Amino acid sequence: MSSQASSASHAPSKEPAPQTLGFLLLDNFTLFSLASAIEPLRMANQLAGRELYRWFTLSIDGGPISASDGLRVTPDGAITMPLALDMVIVCGGVGPARAVQREHVSWLQSQARLSRRLGGICTGSWALAKAGLLDGYETSVHWECLAAMRESFPRAVLTTRLFSIDRDRATASGGTAPLDMMLTLIGREHGRELSAGISEMFICERMRGEHDHQRIPLKHVLGTTQPKLLEIVALMEANLEEPIALEELATYVDVSRRQLERLFQKYLNCSPSRYYLKLRLTRARQLLKQTSMSIIEVASACGFVSTPHFSKCYREFFGLPPREERLGMSPLRPPVLAEQPSGSLLLQPVSFQPVAEQPISAALMALDNARGEPTYASVRLDH
Repeated sequence: MSSQASSASHAPSKEPAPQTLGFLLLDNFTLFSLASAIEPLRMANQLAGRELYRWFTLSIDGGPISASDGLRVTPDGAITMPLALDMVIVCGGVGPARAVQREHVSWLQSQARLSRRLGGICTGSWALAKAGLLDGYETSVHWECLAAMRESFPRAVLTTRLFSIDRDRATASGGTAPLDMMLTLIGREHGRELSAGISEMFICERMRGEHDHQRIPLKHVLGTTQPKLLEIVALMEANLEEPIALEELATYVDVSRRQLERLFQKYLNCSPSRYYLKLRLTRARQLLKQTSMSIIEVASACGFVSTPHFSKCYREFFGLPPREERLGMSPLRPPVLAEQPSGSLLLQPVSFQPVAEQPISAALMALDNARGEPTYASVRLDH
């Protein structure tokens, strides 16, 4: 081998360009959700010791915009800024139906035509759905907005999951759910070590995945029209370790067993025994992920008379046995996407038209400020 070829083989590989994200702020957006989405990107840069991600906040005209807590935020610029974006994430909040304007819809449609990935956090999914960009896509949105979105956008596949990643769409329900979604995306692109490091820096007890659901208050689902059903569910929730027989539950609220069955089928789309089992298994999952209790102890605490029966029910419901759940392994039955395999949403190649020189992202300033931190460049990446 020639010395020239030898030196070429040892030449360091060129680092990939940072991924650029644009956060479109709707009026009355939730500041907490925005921070939950941006902070993981900042920490990814800090732990990697280089700029993996850069981000820009945008509004229609670039002028100050109010968050839901009344704080006025000045974005980096208007949606007309010449940015070569890899992904656009809409940040919603209070009153999304009022906040989404014609200019938002037109611009999002133009971004879709440029093959840019699209996302929504909190109620940001409303803007994407309004633009017709969630038809046929699995979509997560804050539970307060679920019923209204199902009514207004029947072609979107609404789910109660904390977040959903479906082909080139990524939507999160709100609160800290955007953090979990971004950790998943970062982990897909740069490895689990980096996403786990970010989670540790933010003192997260665990990284929630795509199979975790929002806990929607039943009162919100049923309103005040079914007090007996609410009472039965409250009894179930208070008696997970020693489940109450269905006949006893019916007696407590003065209904027959048949009436009990009808109530659950009509309003919760399942049998009372199935609903009770779901509550117990959901509690078991929390204990497995958040405590050091043994699997036998978890089974007993959730009303299962034997560990094999618990493991069988758990596997059938969640797609993996309790032991693998505790180890953080992937489900045996991952969600099937309609088109593309579950690769990194941020890694897919995109072609763009030439644009003017890029503005300076806040990511560079944040990265520079982090150079003195003990964790700076503490995670080694493969690329």
